[in-house]
Amino acid sequence: MDAHDRGQGEIDPADQWVLNPETGDYELRLDNPAAQPPPPRSGGTSGGSRADAPGPRAADGRAARRTSPDGGRGAAPGRGAPSGPDVPGQRGRRGAPAAAGPPPSRRKGKGAKKSGKKKALLWTSGVLGFLVLATSGGAYAYYQHLNSNLSTVDVGGAGSQSGFDPGKPINILLMGTDKRTGKGNEGYGDAGSVGHADTNILLHVSADRTNATALSIPRDLITDIPDCRTKEPNGQTKVIPGTPHVRFNTSLGQDGRDPGCAMRTVQEITGVKVDHFMMADFNAVKTLSTAVGGVPICVDHAVDDPKSHLKLSKGEHTIEGEQALAFVRTRHSFGTGSDLSRIQVQQQFLSALLRKLKSKDTLSSPTKLASLAEAATKALTVDTGIGSIKKLTSLAGELSKVNPKNITFTTLPVVDNPDEVVHATVVLNEAQAQPIFDDLQNDTSLTEVKKKTKSKDDSVLKGPKAAANDVRVDVYNGGAPAGSAQATLSWLQNTKQAPKTTNKGDATTEVAKTTLEYAPNQADQARTVAAWMGLPASALKKGTKDAVGLQAMTLTLGKDFKGAGTPLTGPAKLPDTVQKVEADKQVCAK
Repeated sequence: MDAHDRGQGEIDPADQWVLNPETGDYELRLDNPAAQPPPPRSGGTSGGSRADAPGPRAADGRAARRTSPDGGRGAAPGRGAPSGPDVPGQRGRRGAPAAAGPPPSRRKGKGAKKSGKKKALLWTSGVLGFLVLATSGGAYAYYQHLNSNLSTVDVGGAGSQSGFDPGKPINILLMGTDKRTGKGNEGYGDAGSVGHADTNILLHVSADRTNATALSIPRDLITDIPDCRTKEPNGQTKVIPGTPHVRFNTSLGQDGRDPGCAMRTVQEITGVKVDHFMMADFNAVKTLSTAVGGVPICVDHAVDDPKSHLKLSKGEHTIEGEQALAFVRTRHSFGTGSDLSRIQVQQQFLSALLRKLKSKDTLSSPTKLASLAEAATKALTVDTGIGSIKKLTSLAGELSKVNPKNITFTTLPVVDNPDEVVHATVVLNEAQAQPIFDDLQNDTSLTEVKKKTKSKDDSVLKGPKAAANDVRVDVYNGGAPAGSAQATLSWLQNTKQAPKTTNKGDATTEVAKTTLEYAPNQADQARTVAAWMGLPASALKKGTKDAVGLQAMTLTLGKDFKGAGTPLTGPAKLPDTVQKVEADKQVCAK
């Protein structure tokens, strides 16, 4: 990995491993510790799935070192050593000496608000790097150990150093590199690769956490890579000059570029400020798919790809490890055999993985949760803004609020590079891409999202409405496409029969959101226009003084304006030619 640092600090005092006096084993504390079955002994079986039996494994497939509560090596099975999941030693902040003795037992007081089981499940979703919103669990007792697993990179001004802001959208660049490191990865192409941006997804999580859009960016997209500042290991700053008209995947690794350079390149392409990045290599697919006990996928024809070594019969399969990696890497088995077809297959795999991770089978298994956390943090590199388990846990809590049915994968619209005779690269299809960029910038969902609860602000939409003939409104263009104010005026007058409306031309400043300003005694008119235009309550701005005489309301069309008669509150409408995959639906790879 391109790791510059290891996440440290911010140690949480919670320790969920307690000694069971009846068995002599250390166990993960749940709501009812006494009811938890003891971990399997050497040579025994748990009776559960095979993913439940082994303890956490390292990213290279070897069994993780067993550690006794006093920080030393555990005794061999059968000699009194705990045989459940690894129990990490008590480590102090930043490498302080381990504390002797077993972890102190804690009793929950009457005022406890969260059970041990709920705390264990808090570690969900964000830690799976390029595996999108995958909800990994993790035993809270692994806090210090998992923190040391994380690799971090200081991307400076390329991202947010404060984590994330509640109530605001979150944009994360998820990357899978082609770096050939780790056991078993040497055979996947160039063993000397510096690690380019092989798989790239811009994940946009809405401000209200009701939906998310995952935009795949083809690695072979021809684009301009801007200048970028990188932090050297000695703390010095180095500026790497930009390069015009090159593949997107060279925004990482090439010429010493770090993930911050890829973040800056994405911002140049989309106009969206990228807050953070998460990056993993080939091992992530292998270890994470194994940790969940396999990922269910479907293919509509038999596959035998000698290049990726993928062999599958037609129908449904559960894949993990090397087979899962072969599935996401194959590019000759489906579609046109291009990288764009591979992107679709990867999106289908990630959707299936997400559903598996959200399943009760995964979230109810402490062993699987611990194995997932171990595998994910070993495979993950993040920016320093979220470079600790505490920060990732907070971020994961936000990401886990999004229902999978409201997550849409789509691919950046592109066309074959016209400069090439044999098409090996692609260029941006600006006509189709710009609406997607607008949606991301304006926090507009690509899926229909039903409100669970009504906002208290929605009350302004309730009440009597004025007749069309009584509506007075001046229309301004504050960032909408040229001609929008006149088109809206014509629609209001001809379709809605509201003659007392006026086109006032361009607003003095551009605005992101469409607004309707009204006086207290114009509330009935405002409700009428809001119903016509599909305006949310947040778009209505109530003044402090009543309107006098023939004073009109002010309707300012912002950058989110989609056209007269098109509600602002509905999902974005993309052309049929733009590929989409909905995360809650299984699709057979074709």
